[in-house]
Amino acid sequence: MRPLLACLLALLLSGGAAAAPAPLRVGSKNFTESIVLAEMARLQAQRDGLVLEHRRALGGSAILWAALQAGDIDAYPEYTGTLSQELMKELPPRATLDDIRRGLAERGLGASAPLGFDDRYALGVTAQTAQRLGLRRLSDLAAHADLRYAISNEFMDRGDGWRGLCAAYGLDPARARAIDHDLAYRALLSGAADVIDLYTTDAEIERYGLVALADDRDYFPGYQALWLYRQDALRRTPALGTVLDSLAGGVGTPAMRGLNAAVKFGGRSETQAAADFLGLAPGAGEGGRWRRIGLRTQEHLRLVGLSLGLALLTGLPLGVAAARRPRLGQALLAATSILQTVPSLAMFVFLIPWLGIGAAPAIAALFFYSLLPIVRNTVTGLTGIAPALRESAESLGLPPLVQLLRIELPLALPVILAGVSTAAVIDVGTATLGALIGAGGYGQPILTGIRLDSVPLILEGALPAAALALLVQGLFHALERAVARRGAGAKPPTRFN
Repeated sequence: MRPLLACLLALLLSGGAAAAPAPLRVGSKNFTESIVLAEMARLQAQRDGLVLEHRRALGGSAILWAALQAGDIDAYPEYTGTLSQELMKELPPRATLDDIRRGLAERGLGASAPLGFDDRYALGVTAQTAQRLGLRRLSDLAAHADLRYAISNEFMDRGDGWRGLCAAYGLDPARARAIDHDLAYRALLSGAADVIDLYTTDAEIERYGLVALADDRDYFPGYQALWLYRQDALRRTPALGTVLDSLAGGVGTPAMRGLNAAVKFGGRSETQAAADFLGLAPGAGEGGRWRRIGLRTQEHLRLVGLSLGLALLTGLPLGVAAARRPRLGQALLAATSILQTVPSLAMFVFLIPWLGIGAAPAIAALFFYSLLPIVRNTVTGLTGIAPALRESAESLGLPPLVQLLRIELPLALPVILAGVSTAAVIDVGTATLGALIGAGGYGQPILTGIRLDSVPLILEGALPAAALALLVQGLFHALERAVARRGAGAKPPTRFN
């Protein structure tokens, strides 16, 4: 058992170092504009001597809103229309900023003054489609039933989104396909879609000469950008209010569109674009590529190490119990098999209401996915011991616990290690999804690369993740062979995975 315990200790040490008290945290949604705004706040805070951690690209409005109320983040950029139409449904449809602030105060939240730009929803088409079909207004779409719509996932299900728009303009909601917002532009430009939803500050509108159709029935409310914050955070750290106020009124619509363009098409990172806008030195607050990879490696190892260590501490006893009691074993294997069938992304999101955002729900999800191979291989290893060896141990009068620790587990160890190896490789790959809920790791540059259509950024996460998976598999394989050589000349174990 010593190799297994040494492996467990190494994994826990790699991921389980005590964390320092968390600083104030600002969140951002999974699109460029939100990330740039959050980086502005972080860099402004840094300039003012305040540490503000940025939880990047956490998903859509619902996740950020829940995280703010739960205290997982202290501030994030939001839009008045989203608040009145989607998040605070008790408000009137055309709620004023004062209405919004009163509703926020009841929740212990507050809102800054508007940042200076209005980022509305719109539907857009290419200039060629607009000219060919005479499309200028949203009401023109109803006359063309054969148009193909590619609608972003969030807009599809929002209260102020696709279904309400269809009701207002007499469109068929069934004609739309849900798609990632950034990929919708590719679909439009490639001819795979005719109409997509836009944000009116999107850099792609000007870049590709798209036509944003006029909302001639005034369906959409105003979407003024502002900061939402927790009032208790401002009471603890009044300097946070100073940081957020310093950005209010200073970001006009042309400036925001230019910032989006700088990231999307100018080769600037969100951090660099924010630093340029604030007049800071180029690259302020941003490390080089190798520093970023090092940081992501630490985050990834923490996710994998803690989840796998917890799975070992839980899975080994469960596997022993399952091997001792066949009926219980069937139930345990069935339960862990069911956990394995839950889609990874769904598992991460399901855990947010209980564990918040960040590393905790990611570690819990990876823990659940690690259980099956560990429990199953523990059962397989223990039940595969030759009956004659068990009888010999019993004839010596060894107590059951001593028999388990001194004879059965050492004999089953090669098979158990094969299961742990499988669980570790699964964890390394699945942990990349943790970036969707603020857990960091190699998934962060992958998601950023997909959003910005940047292959180098995608490879910055994908290649280290693949290398780590191969390294983990190689280390466990070497450990299995070493255990096999110590086991009276036994051959390397057959994997049960």
